[in-house]
Amino acid sequence: MRSAPTILHLDMDAFYASVEQASKPSLRGKAVIVGGLGPRGVVATASYEARRFGVHSAMPTAQARRLCPNGAYLVPRFSLYRAVSDTVMGLLRELSPLVEPLSLDEAFVDLEAGGTAWDAASARAAGERLRADIAAATGLSGSVGLAGSKMLAKVASEEAKPDGLLLIEPGTERALLAPMPVRTLPGVGPATGEHLRRAGITTVGELAEAGEDELVRLVGRAHGVGLYRMALGLDDRPVVAERDAKSVSVEDTFDVDLHDRVRIRTEVQRLADRCVGRLRASGHSGRTIVLKVRRYDFSTLTRSETLRGPTDDPAVVREAAARLLEGVDTTGGVRLLGVGVSGLADYTQEDLFAQSLAGAAAGTQHREAGSGAQGAVQSPPDGEGAAGAEEAPGAPGGSGADGAAEPARERHWPAGSDVSHAVYGPGWVQGSGVGRVTVRFERPGSPPGRVRTFRVDDPDLAPAGPLPLVGHGEAPSAESAEGAGAGPGAL
Repeated sequence: MRSAPTILHLDMDAFYASVEQASKPSLRGKAVIVGGLGPRGVVATASYEARRFGVHSAMPTAQARRLCPNGAYLVPRFSLYRAVSDTVMGLLRELSPLVEPLSLDEAFVDLEAGGTAWDAASARAAGERLRADIAAATGLSGSVGLAGSKMLAKVASEEAKPDGLLLIEPGTERALLAPMPVRTLPGVGPATGEHLRRAGITTVGELAEAGEDELVRLVGRAHGVGLYRMALGLDDRPVVAERDAKSVSVEDTFDVDLHDRVRIRTEVQRLADRCVGRLRASGHSGRTIVLKVRRYDFSTLTRSETLRGPTDDPAVVREAAARLLEGVDTTGGVRLLGVGVSGLADYTQEDLFAQSLAGAAAGTQHREAGSGAQGAVQSPPDGEGAAGAEEAPGAPGGSGADGAAEPARERHWPAGSDVSHAVYGPGWVQGSGVGRVTVRFERPGSPPGRVRTFRVDDPDLAPAGPLPLVGHGEAPSAESAEGAGAGPGAL
């Protein structure tokens, strides 16, 4: 616990939804929900406008549609979110070398370690400067908490939302925490919260008054001691610059339960390849392969196999996942499949073999033998596009290798995805159905754009990558296009 509020916690406001609103001017000030759009989709983020209707993250999209039927429901664009996150994290690293990212939109910063702040006044100035820099670089807002510990800084940023800054002066922690619900504290989930409520403890102040012995009796020694310290505002955890990944995984929930065993095996193989793509992108290998299967009745089975050494070979991961699937009963149907790799390392078993060969080659007088040994053990290159396989699940169908448009039956245009038209320029899919796709032509920084409706197989319409949030303020060509009036589904 520090004597000065020099630990900063940044939490971007409704990050995915805010990026979409900044990218799509017609959605500013409107309810935006980002997540899976299928029957079993789940909300990833909801804008503050959507939250007024009761929509929140982790809610089934079908329920969100009932609560907010007029909201804009969009597929996630993770490549854009990652690019914006990289910009924000770069600004944090200008404040200090000790930046601990928690997710794409959240991080702790040790301002004292960077010489940026040493007391309350300098910490507040650094926080305000950061918020201004983020707004200038991305057009987005973030909430900042400043305190003498990580726990309190996170509590402060939550209290500051949206688009605010709260500094907790040392010595005021207990008074601030006392009236807050116990769920405010890290590690207090619904089950623990309900258990404490039944014991008559609903606020952090009541938690502190209960005492350490009573909390140990209620929730166990490890959890009880930690809860008591947090209730007193005590937290000595340092900001850790690098958080080592413990595992890499991917999973898919299917709109309709899978019954065909061949289809299930095919999906597992596809997930294994995506998982290896992420594994290689992170610069790791792993030795434990994990298969996750959620069945029709919501029961979830997890199976794992540990290899003799770490690998990033997609064939090895596919084979291990297939072996694990053989031991799982999928009778009745499967609603979710996942493949993961844990036991991560920054080398592979093949690398060690290569090193031993290289050492042997260095000790021999035969140049040809040495060079041959080196070449024989080079790791295969990453599969083309493997690391980006998860970037745009369900992305619109594009052009073939020769540039020709795909057949209409193969062209899929998810709501919110980026497109470009040969005449009207860049835009985004507002909706599609019955052989038609409606596109709104606008870009970040432009006035709200107009919409046009096309056939799904229109050769002038093609998928596109997202535009940066800053630097594309000129009006799109569709603004002045003759006849570009509002089409079906206009907002």
